[in-house]
Amino acid sequence: MESVNVSTEMETNTSIHCLNMQQSTDRGVHVFLQIVLITEMIVGLPGSILALWIFCFRLKVWKTHVFFLFNLLLADFLLLASVPFRIDTHLRGDDWVLGRLWCSINLFMLSVNRSASIAFMTVVALDRYFKVVHPHHCISRISLIQARWLSALMWITVTLFRIPLLTTDTLHTNGNVSLCRTFHSYKVTPAAMKVHYVAFTAEFFLPWLLLLFCSFRITSHLRQREMDKQKRVQRAIQAVFVISAVFTFCFMPSVITGLLGLCFKAYHPLDCKSYNRISQLFTMCIGLTYLNSALDPIIYIFSSAMFRVALKKSFRFKKTPQQFHKC
Repeated sequence: MESVNVSTEMETNTSIHCLNMQQSTDRGVHVFLQIVLITEMIVGLPGSILALWIFCFRLKVWKTHVFFLFNLLLADFLLLASVPFRIDTHLRGDDWVLGRLWCSINLFMLSVNRSASIAFMTVVALDRYFKVVHPHHCISRISLIQARWLSALMWITVTLFRIPLLTTDTLHTNGNVSLCRTFHSYKVTPAAMKVHYVAFTAEFFLPWLLLLFCSFRITSHLRQREMDKQKRVQRAIQAVFVISAVFTFCFMPSVITGLLGLCFKAYHPLDCKSYNRISQLFTMCIGLTYLNSALDPIIYIFSSAMFRVALKKSFRFKKTPQQFHKC
């Protein structure tokens, strides 16, 4: 019995030592995340504002896929409203100074953005898939009202799955530093956070497999019918491939490194060096998820001909009669 207590105490002390070691070696990670987050704000905010202006004032007719893209844009604004607080935190060396309540709200908004972005990217890809491969299917003919109900249901679902972040204490103290994180070395992981971890993993792999399926089926279907040379069809293929590429680049690294971290914590709890390396890599990969809102305008351009035309018209240089005369 005494040996069990000694072993437990050693693991606890090792866990604390690992956390302290991670805190002292995170400076390079903070610099990386500062660069990523500031780049995200510089690129993502103007792009999202421009996209919002086009959606609201330049598109006269909205179709179902346009409405789904608009909801993807709304998810981006959740991220853009949260990123400045993360920049401030990393400038302070990962020290959160805004209190427990705002820590939970900030992490909740970031996680809802991630879930909603994944959900609406997947829906846009599925919409392209059914329009191309099954044009007469009832899903290909859903109305704008049905699209609104579906979008509302998706928002409710992703919000409910992230409620655990509002009911769990996500602010952790390490010496003089307050860490605001969803993934932490808990001695005993709360049930609510286990739900969050499962959702974090499942919401990536299921949509990712769907995206791969859509990409393969659209390409093979069109090649069988020898339609892959048509310009409109090429754009449909490009749209799904762009969504898949953005999805994989932004979300896969954090999921893979997160799973590796959990495996090391479960099977190699005393290997502090490896665990901290993976933890730092995971933190850096989380930064890549923030880039999705900066890359989403590319999805709007490839997924919607209406958005593409409206964008071109907005920046088309109109010549006056005097300029035509000079030419």
